[in-house]
Amino acid sequence: MLQVLQFGAGGWGGELAAGLVVTLALAASALPLGLASGLALAFATHSRRAWLRESSAAFAGAFRGIPELLTLFLVYIGGQRLINLALPLLGLGGRFEFSGFLAGTVTLGLVFGAYASEVFLGVLRTLDGSSLEAARALGLGRWPVLRFIVLPELFRLGLPGLSNQWLSTVKQSALVSVVACDELLRRSYLAATSTGDHILFYGVACLAYIAITTASEAALAAWHRRLSRGRSRG
Repeated sequence: MLQVLQFGAGGWGGELAAGLVVTLALAASALPLGLASGLALAFATHSRRAWLRESSAAFAGAFRGIPELLTLFLVYIGGQRLINLALPLLGLGGRFEFSGFLAGTVTLGLVFGAYASEVFLGVLRTLDGSSLEAARALGLGRWPVLRFIVLPELFRLGLPGLSNQWLSTVKQSALVSVVACDELLRRSYLAATSTGDHILFYGVACLAYIAITTASEAALAAWHRRLSRGRSRG
C-alpha cells in the first residue's frame, strides 16, 4: 500500500497530488464566475423591468433544472461548436478548442451562479430598508450605496447559502473527469485500473474530498464570524 502511494517512480502519490491541485483549481476558477453571474442574475431578477426579470429567471431556472453532467456536455461540445461557427463571421481564422479544464470551469461557474442568484435574491428582498434610507438621506449616490452597503450585506447574509454551494462545486468538479480533465477522480480511476487496487485509490479520493470540505467549512465559519463581529444576533 505504501509503495503504490509513494511519490516518485513506482508510486501514484504525485499523480494523486497533482489531481488534487487540479480539483482545487477548478473550483477556485469557477468561484469568481459563479459569484459574478449570481449577482448579475439576482439584480436582474430583482429589477423593475419585466422582460429583464423573466429572462434572468428563465436563464437561472434552466441551469438549475438541467443535470450538471448534461450542462458540461453542452458547454464542452455545443459551446465549442458555436464559437467555431462565430469565428468566420467575426473575420477571425483558426479553430477554437475547449480544454476539459476550461469547459469544467465555465460549467461549474454557471451552475454556481444559477444557485447563488437565489441566495442573493433572497437577501435583496429582505435587506434592511433603514440602511438604504439612511444612505439616501446622506446623499450617497447609487454606486457608493451598492459598494458600501448592499454588497457587504449580500455577502454577509448570503454566506451560509454560498458556503453550501461552494461545497457542492468542489464535489461537482469530479464530473469534469468525463471530458478528460486530469482532476482527482480521473487520476484515482487511472491509478485504480492500472494497479487493480480500486478500494485503496477511491478511498484515498474520498478522504481527500472530505479533507477539502472540512477545511472549507472551518474557514467559511471563521469568515462568517468575522463578518458578523459587532452585530446584533437578534
